[in-house]
Amino acid sequence: MSKAQVWLRRAGLAFAVLVVALGTGWMLIGPDWRALLTHPPAGRDVLFWSDAQRDAAFRMMDRLPMLIESRPIEAGSETRDLPQGEPLDLGADFDLNAYMLKQNSAALVILQGGKVRAEIYGNNFRPDGRWTSFSVAKSLTSTLVGAAILDGHIKSLDDKVSAYVPGLEGSAYDDVTIAQLLTMTSGVAWNEDYDDPSSDVAVFDKHEPASGMSGIVSYMRTLKRAHPPGEVWNYSTGETNLIGVLVSEAAGKTVADYLSEKIWAPYGMQQDATWLLGSDGHEISGCCIQATTRDFARFGQFMLEGAATKNGPVVPPDWIHPATTRQADIGQAGHGYGFQWWTWDDGSYMADGIFGQGIFIDPARNLVIASNANWTSALGDKDKEWEQREAFYRRVQGAVDAERPVLEEPLEEIVAEGAE
Repeated sequence: MSKAQVWLRRAGLAFAVLVVALGTGWMLIGPDWRALLTHPPAGRDVLFWSDAQRDAAFRMMDRLPMLIESRPIEAGSETRDLPQGEPLDLGADFDLNAYMLKQNSAALVILQGGKVRAEIYGNNFRPDGRWTSFSVAKSLTSTLVGAAILDGHIKSLDDKVSAYVPGLEGSAYDDVTIAQLLTMTSGVAWNEDYDDPSSDVAVFDKHEPASGMSGIVSYMRTLKRAHPPGEVWNYSTGETNLIGVLVSEAAGKTVADYLSEKIWAPYGMQQDATWLLGSDGHEISGCCIQATTRDFARFGQFMLEGAATKNGPVVPPDWIHPATTRQADIGQAGHGYGFQWWTWDDGSYMADGIFGQGIFIDPARNLVIASNANWTSALGDKDKEWEQREAFYRRVQGAVDAERPVLEEPLEEIVAEGAE
């Protein structure tokens, strides 16, 4: 029996004692632990857990201290209300429950006009549960770069990354700018193959760091240059992890604390969140924020509202447009990459995480769709879950459009009359 299994069984015994003390309240957390005891995850290699292990662990990654430690992202004393709106009519031919099952979805929250138009949970998940974000965290991390610029901690996106991150001097990152890091156009070689146990994304957390250096910096400084900076887009979780180190070094605090200070508390997130830590004790900034799906939706609404809280703007006035529009060509028609946001040519954009996590934002329709799931494969290509989700986004957009008043005159005639 592995150490993890021993710990989990001991935790289960302690939990059983707690169940007796709590009486019927055990049902709130009991199923999580029972599933985990039946399917304990093997080590930190999330990419290679079974479906059952992922189902059990994704809802409680921050409650597995034997495997993965975390740091809190504290909410404030006031919660931003999400008022209930009219249910969104997705069409008589659409079965939302069937869609949830196909996606193996844990939660779906749709905000439109700042109101909840749909909210549904599956996979034995609940509204107050925290589900892991995976790469959705990248978009939150990049937003903290904007905050650090507004706060004066970072001077310019044209600054070299090595000017803020000790240990990168003399590496392939010595000539890379912060803007190139944000758009993943550094030109530094990185393998993000989720099915390859020897890929960079699978092994970086196991790297033994050089003395006095963070694990991620120690690993990234060993990588070689593949292209000149700024010319080729290559998806790299390691580079977002570097962005987290950059923000932490510049702001003089952990990224979890900075996120709490700038956004989580003042915007009014409902619950504390957590950020998983790498083996070096630094937040895995390209991944792994645990939060309620409602709070992920609130972050989308925060972006729709100009990335401002009750304390004022969080990012510079010229930040959101370049951050959320195509800055790099990813070789996919209709899509691009901004500052750690996936962009759509219709003006919408999204934060996207493996196994079905996402925050889709459509400013033209004042729309946010937050969802969490456990797909059968990391990219959702095995059973076409990604395609299903994209089609769902289009259906929701169509449902919003269908509610708009029908113009009695063609729009061109109305514009012409106004000009006269």
